[in-house]
Amino acid sequence: MTNLTIRSIHARAVVVPLARPVRTASGSIHVSPLILLDVLTDEGITGSAYLFAYTPAMLKPLMALVDEVRLELVGKPLVPAERMQQLESQFRLLGIQGLLGMLISTLDMAYWDALGKAANMPVVQLLGGAPKPLWAYDSYGMVDPAKDARALEHSLAQGFRAIKIKVGYADSAQDVDVVRSVRVIIGADVALMVDYNQSLSPTEAIRRIRMLEQFDLSWVEEPVVAEDLQGHAKVRAAVKVNIQTGENWWFPRGAEQALSAGACDLMMPDLMKIGGISGWLSVIGMARAASMPMSSHLFIEASAHVLGVTPTCHWLEFMDFGSGILASPYLIKDGQVTAKGPGLGMQWNELAVTRYAAK
Repeated sequence: MTNLTIRSIHARAVVVPLARPVRTASGSIHVSPLILLDVLTDEGITGSAYLFAYTPAMLKPLMALVDEVRLELVGKPLVPAERMQQLESQFRLLGIQGLLGMLISTLDMAYWDALGKAANMPVVQLLGGAPKPLWAYDSYGMVDPAKDARALEHSLAQGFRAIKIKVGYADSAQDVDVVRSVRVIIGADVALMVDYNQSLSPTEAIRRIRMLEQFDLSWVEEPVVAEDLQGHAKVRAAVKVNIQTGENWWFPRGAEQALSAGACDLMMPDLMKIGGISGWLSVIGMARAASMPMSSHLFIEASAHVLGVTPTCHWLEFMDFGSGILASPYLIKDGQVTAKGPGLGMQWNELAVTRYAAK
């Protein structure tokens, strides 16, 4: 494999319209604000990945952060483990959560993309696996069963065998009504998950989840504040439904702390927060040791690669925040997603990047 040296890091901010805006109990997402990262090497290979900023207000500070971190990386070998250790050491006193952690994780994904391109193989193969179809679930925000029935039926027609919806309405009776209606629409044989997006206290979460147990839920996601590990453990002990969490764990240490606290039955790390592909590789060992099913959060493209080498692989979340700027978006086929290559199998659609450039 070709040895690569980082020559430069380019970043561009875009704001992409969402075909299906996401409404949650903790706020709504109407557009996809992204930082497109390109890690250029002396050898002519470019690794790419995108960072999801959640809100356009974070694009400017993230771009400024790229400028600062770039200075630490130019001229260094493109070796993901070494670059991770370098930045962890440099920012030890500050800590690597928040915007910095998101950037470090996304850079790691871009490094692996470059390595895959240099080897002319998909990243999943570089990791010791092979591209294979992975079961995905279609991920919705809060839904109106009457207005969204056709969309849900379309998801089933695409082959999805699982649907996730957001709940956490002001009135708990509405949680029940919506979940009951969606269960009727999708039928008894399709897995149904719900996500509270950290909106409840442990006591209220227990009360509401018990009301929903009758609908055969596959999991309840983040019923309480993500960092309240004891709260998650309390809820988990009191209900009959699997508790899912992990999208807000910061780096492998966050996963270890959650597992030690008994905070969940299932885990779903976010590649942009867990430390990119390198961080994910650390966590899959924990999941395997705990016999815990492991799903992905966002980032369809890179997730298709890492789930392919995850022994306890469960579900890939199909929530599409990136395809609007990709030349060849990942598609759902018979309810499944398959990793592409070389690298992560992504190329920017430059016309779209220009069209959606942040002002």
